[in-house]
Amino acid sequence: MKPTIVIGGGIVGLFTAYYLQKEGEEVIVIDKGDLEENCSTGNAGMIVPSHIVPLASPGMISKGISWMLSSKSPFYIQPRLDRRLIEWCLLFYRNSSAKHVQKSIPFLKGISLFSKQLYLDFIAEHGNGKINFQDKGLLMLYKSKEGEQEEIEFSHLAKQSGIAVEVLSRKEVQKLEPNQEVDVRGGIYFPDDAHLSPKDLYQYLKQYLQNKGVKLKSNLNVTGFEKGADEVQAVLTTEGRITCKQVMVCAGSWSGEIAKMLGFKLPMMGGKGYSFVLPNSPQLMQSSILTEARVSQSPYGDKVRFGGTMEISNRADSINLNRVRGIYESISNYYPKFEAEFPQNDQIWKGMRPCSPDGLPYIGKAPKWKNVAFGAGHSMMGLSLAPATGKILADLVKGKAVDVKLAAFAVGRYTHY
Repeated sequence: MKPTIVIGGGIVGLFTAYYLQKEGEEVIVIDKGDLEENCSTGNAGMIVPSHIVPLASPGMISKGISWMLSSKSPFYIQPRLDRRLIEWCLLFYRNSSAKHVQKSIPFLKGISLFSKQLYLDFIAEHGNGKINFQDKGLLMLYKSKEGEQEEIEFSHLAKQSGIAVEVLSRKEVQKLEPNQEVDVRGGIYFPDDAHLSPKDLYQYLKQYLQNKGVKLKSNLNVTGFEKGADEVQAVLTTEGRITCKQVMVCAGSWSGEIAKMLGFKLPMMGGKGYSFVLPNSPQLMQSSILTEARVSQSPYGDKVRFGGTMEISNRADSINLNRVRGIYESISNYYPKFEAEFPQNDQIWKGMRPCSPDGLPYIGKAPKWKNVAFGAGHSMMGLSLAPATGKILADLVKGKAVDVKLAAFAVGRYTHY
């Protein structure tokens, strides 16, 4: 039996392999990295059905212009002469409309709720001891009148869309953080959100897949494909040719390069983010987003991870300490008594999130090819949507009906741009 090749060993790729092996497929996962540290291990670990608005939305243009002026801002585009970047920015601008947001909401809501249920099913089957799953909701904290207005408007939109939501006063926020002073005007609480330890989940999934006979090949670059009329017959790599039955491309911000090898456009840019883990003292209890700073905070007992920024850049390996300092300085702004020291360079995680120009992932069959599908472009929602993406791709391979509407995630939606 020919294997199904999953290109990309991040959390989306591993969940794709997970559901494929459940369907009895022989699976090989190949990755250009070491299958140890990537975007799947250093993120906030948030599972967020509340995130129903895509990154490309009306407010991002005006905010983005002002943020570009600050070296510590949450959003930055590295200026450079790059045709791909220019095309991506033009598409992002065109998609940053209220019409696009309204069109996207039911699709994001559907796949997010599906993914949350799959996480609950996963915990029921495998237990929670390994991954520290905490089904405690998410707080969106705000300090300013402008932030309050923006978040309350979003809470109305979420409620109209069928998302459970509560508007909390400062005192009500404080009740959720009994150990730590919270200096905010108030917050929005999404009780159906959750978080987990991303690195623990990643390591658990890797070991599980290996125990089930899935082959994981690291430090292996894809150089091309051996093609028939409408099918890919083999994946060509730096270590030779691998024949295949199906190809699932889950290669994160590099998926656009894979699409180019297959003869179509898949606009994608890497959005660099940073995070670091600190001792959790006094102990924070509630996963939160510090909205004005665009910083996430995820507590895991005696440790807590802070992360943020979206830096559209081609400098994958560098660390912009000013952006890290922006994350760090936000901590005392929201938690004035939190004990935090600025992290050393070797304590700072960095990763390139795969960003499509409309803020929606690419999920489904690839144009031109009967046996190729993509699951990429999830931006900051990779971990949140990974189980749903993997299950959808596995169902497509087996010819099963997919329970989630996929039209907005069409892989070929920019083929003729």
